Amino acid sequence: MRRQLRQLSPAGGRFFGPGELRLALLALLADTPGHGYDLMTRLEARFDGAYQASAGAIYPTLQQLEDERLVRLAPNEERKVYQLSQAGQAEVGARAQEIERIWARAASRGEWAPLRDPHAAEIVGPALRLVKAAVKAIVKAHGDSVVVEQVQAILAESRRRIEQLDTSTRRSRR
Repeated sequence: MRRQLRQLSPAGGRFFGPGELRLALLALLADTPGHGYDLMTRLEARFDGAYQASAGAIYPTLQQLEDERLVRLAPNEERKVYQLSQAGQAEVGARAQEIERIWARAASRGEWAPLRDPHAAEIVGPALRLVKAAVKAIVKAHGDSVVVEQVQAILAESRRRIEQLDTSTRRSRR
């Protein structure tokens, strides 16, 4: 359980489970062939910058895929450009649901990308203290549904007000 939580952590930590980077690369190659750096860039884009693959993860995985004959090198290229083989296309088709779950997590994790912005540091501490206070109130009330509803209402109202502030701030800059 602890490992699973770490993999889904919005702030960092491990994202891919065993074999999932392999599937993600196959899925990217199903869209269009590419070289290692290109695949690293495309993978980062899928996560809206919240995940950055290292060369130490990408290149050995590409080599594994080549050894498994799921990818092959495109002929007459200056760089090693990988493309799916027929076996690779079959693997992508057979594992489509797993690949969709990976991309769903990518979209979810990408929502947290703004936390990496230096400006976010100003509010992360206060936001976490707010969450801590909300959790403590619910725990102290032993999950009383009235308290849970009140805390949810306070958090929803706070979120609404912050989102309005964000909208009005953008309008005033124009």
